[in-house]
Amino acid sequence: MKDLLSVQDYLLQVSDVGDWDGEEELVADKLNTIIHVVWDALPDNLTSKEISFLMPQIWDQLRGDTVLVDVDEDELIGWAITYIQQQIDEGMTDMPAEDDEEE
Repeated sequence: MKDLLSVQDYLLQVSDVGDWDGEEELVADKLNTIIHVVWDALPDNLTSKEISFLMPQIWDQLRGDTVLVDVDEDELIGWAITYIQQQIDEGMTDMPAEDDEEE
Protein backbone atom coordinates (compact mmCIF):
# COMPACT_ATOMS: atom_id res chain seq x y z
CA MET A 1 0.00 0.00 0.00
CA LYS A 2 3.05 2.27 0.04
CA ASP A 3 2.32 3.13 -3.57
CA LEU A 4 -0.76 5.06 -2.39
CA LEU A 5 1.40 7.24 -0.12
CA SER A 6 4.58 9.22 -0.53
CA VAL A 7 7.62 9.41 1.73
CA GLN A 8 7.54 13.16 1.01
CA ASP A 9 4.48 13.43 3.28
CA TYR A 10 6.61 12.46 6.29
CA LEU A 11 9.73 14.54 5.71
CA LEU A 12 10.37 17.60 7.84
CA GLN A 13 11.59 21.04 6.88
CA VAL A 14 14.13 22.91 8.99
CA SER A 15 11.28 25.12 10.24
CA ASP A 16 9.36 22.03 11.42
CA VAL A 17 11.96 20.77 13.89
CA GLY A 18 11.92 23.73 16.25
CA ASP A 19 14.88 25.22 18.12
CA TRP A 20 18.01 23.06 18.24
CA ASP A 21 20.56 25.76 19.17
CA GLY A 22 21.68 26.29 15.59
CA GLU A 23 21.58 22.59 14.67
CA GLU A 24 18.13 22.67 13.06
CA GLU A 25 19.43 21.80 9.58
CA LEU A 26 21.45 18.86 10.93
CA VAL A 27 18.42 17.56 12.84
CA ALA A 28 16.11 17.87 9.80
CA ASP A 29 18.68 16.20 7.53
CA LYS A 30 19.31 13.30 9.92
CA LEU A 31 15.63 12.76 10.54
CA ASN A 32 14.81 12.83 6.84
CA THR A 33 17.57 10.32 6.11
CA ILE A 34 16.13 8.05 8.81
CA ILE A 35 12.63 8.42 7.38
CA HIS A 36 13.81 7.48 3.88
CA VAL A 37 15.57 4.33 5.12
CA VAL A 38 12.61 3.28 7.27
CA TRP A 39 10.25 3.92 4.35
CA ASP A 40 12.27 1.62 2.14
CA ALA A 41 12.28 -1.05 4.88
CA LEU A 42 8.52 -1.01 5.53
CA PRO A 43 6.86 -4.33 4.71
CA ASP A 44 4.76 -4.26 1.55
CA ASN A 45 1.76 -5.77 3.33
CA LEU A 46 1.13 -2.75 5.58
CA THR A 47 -2.03 -0.78 4.95
CA SER A 48 -2.02 2.95 4.25
CA LYS A 49 -3.56 3.51 7.65
CA GLU A 50 -0.78 1.55 9.37
CA ILE A 51 1.91 3.43 7.49
CA SER A 52 0.26 6.76 8.29
CA PHE A 53 0.31 5.77 11.95
CA LEU A 54 3.88 4.46 12.03
CA MET A 55 5.87 7.08 10.16
CA PRO A 56 5.16 10.05 12.46
CA GLN A 57 6.14 7.87 15.43
CA ILE A 58 9.81 8.31 14.55
CA TRP A 59 9.69 12.06 15.07
CA ASP A 60 7.40 11.70 18.08
CA GLN A 61 9.98 9.47 19.77
CA LEU A 62 13.00 11.64 18.93
CA ARG A 63 11.71 15.21 19.16
CA GLY A 64 13.37 17.24 21.85
CA ASP A 65 16.00 14.57 22.52
CA THR A 66 19.63 15.54 21.97
CA VAL A 67 20.23 12.04 20.62
CA LEU A 68 19.49 13.47 17.15
CA VAL A 69 22.57 15.68 17.44
CA ASP A 70 24.76 13.46 19.60
CA VAL A 71 24.36 10.00 18.06
CA ASP A 72 25.68 8.68 14.75
CA GLU A 73 23.13 8.56 11.94
CA ASP A 74 23.65 4.83 11.36
CA GLU A 75 22.83 4.09 15.01
CA LEU A 76 19.67 6.18 14.75
CA ILE A 77 18.67 4.33 11.59
CA GLY A 78 19.18 1.01 13.35
CA TRP A 79 17.09 2.19 16.29
CA ALA A 80 14.30 3.50 14.02
CA ILE A 81 14.05 0.28 12.02
CA THR A 82 13.98 -1.76 15.23
CA TYR A 83 11.38 0.57 16.78
CA ILE A 84 9.08 0.39 13.75
CA GLN A 85 9.44 -3.40 13.53
CA GLN A 86 8.60 -3.65 17.23
CA GLN A 87 5.47 -1.56 16.67
CA ILE A 88 4.45 -3.85 13.81
CA ASP A 89 5.17 -7.00 15.83
CA GLU A 90 3.13 -5.70 18.76
CA GLY A 91 0.18 -4.97 16.50
CA MET A 92 0.47 -1.18 16.79
CA THR A 93 -1.55 -1.17 19.99
CA ASP A 94 -1.62 2.65 20.14
CA MET A 95 -3.20 2.95 16.71
CA PRO A 96 -6.71 4.46 16.78
CA ALA A 97 -9.56 2.02 16.29
CA GLU A 98 -10.96 1.67 12.79
CA ASP A 99 -14.22 3.36 13.73
CA ASP A 100 -12.15 6.48 14.57
CA GLU A 101 -10.78 6.57 11.00
CA GLU A 102 -12.09 9.21 8.62
CA GLU A 103 -13.44 7.89 5.35
